[in-house]
Amino acid sequence: MTEYEKKRNDYNRFRVSVAPMMDWTDRHCRFFHRQLTRKALLYTEMVVADAVIHGARERLLGFDACEHPVALQLGGSDPAKLAEAARIGEAFGYDEINLNVGCPSDRVQSGTFGACLMKTPGLVAEGVAAMKDAVKIPVTVKCRIGVDDQDPEPALDVLADGVFAAGADALWVHARKAWLEGLSPKENRDIPPLDYGRVYRLKARMPDRFIGINGGILKLEETRAHLEHVDGVMLGRAAYHTPGVLTGVDAMLQDEPAQDFDFARLIEVMADYAGRHIASGGRLGHVSRHMVGLFHGLAGARRYRQILSTDANKPGAGPQVLRDAFAAVDLTSRSEAA
Repeated sequence: MTEYEKKRNDYNRFRVSVAPMMDWTDRHCRFFHRQLTRKALLYTEMVVADAVIHGARERLLGFDACEHPVALQLGGSDPAKLAEAARIGEAFGYDEINLNVGCPSDRVQSGTFGACLMKTPGLVAEGVAAMKDAVKIPVTVKCRIGVDDQDPEPALDVLADGVFAAGADALWVHARKAWLEGLSPKENRDIPPLDYGRVYRLKARMPDRFIGINGGILKLEETRAHLEHVDGVMLGRAAYHTPGVLTGVDAMLQDEPAQDFDFARLIEVMADYAGRHIASGGRLGHVSRHMVGLFHGLAGARRYRQILSTDANKPGAGPQVLRDAFAAVDLTSRSEAA
């Protein structure tokens, strides 16, 4: 077995991940998601390489040990800066460094990174090679199938060939184009049509490389179906807006029947965590905002959301608010929707 094959086999345990989402997947969100699944790979929000190098590192990169396995997503295009930021991330204890080649936001474009890098695959490969030389942990890339008027067939192939030749351990592909001209970042998450087949074709062409898929995947049934074609599935907005879906991930990955999830224990864990955060100077809302969609579809969920959206943001709000909100939920109404 070659060294690359060994690393790929090691990485194959990450069959499901939660996507990096700006303004969403902060440390509090990741702590919460880790209570729902022990096996999914979690990602940070994108952190710009310059900020990692020059900014407040503990605030930007700090995380709870329970979050493992957790990956740091970097934004940038300068290979030397990406390498330095990757070294810092590895020293903080991250399990993986991921390069953002998919975000279409205006501020990302102005910094010459994110989805616009699909137009310069050679530069992406240089960044990957520099990070691989700098760290021992996996280096991966998250991209789109193309941008603007690019033909996704050659565009994705060229990018994939380049990053794997540079040593990338995995490629996660959001199965939509990004339109950098004419669509807002929000519109870029919905309007460009999904093309799962393009990602499947990439995997068929590269059977020995780890190819993961992302985009519009809402339920575990869909996740199972995608895993028949690719190596990994990345859940994004579904994991955030309806996080209950994550409670079935571990059983699915072990091919076991789903178990009843202990939501009462979860609320106590989160109340304890929130209490520690508040004691350190934080606010309950920093934690509770990520929990609003937990009981989607259950009786009492509306009241639960109301409490978290109002009471949790009042001055002096404490962990008891989480318990009060949970008390409004009728768990006997839980469906199999997740």
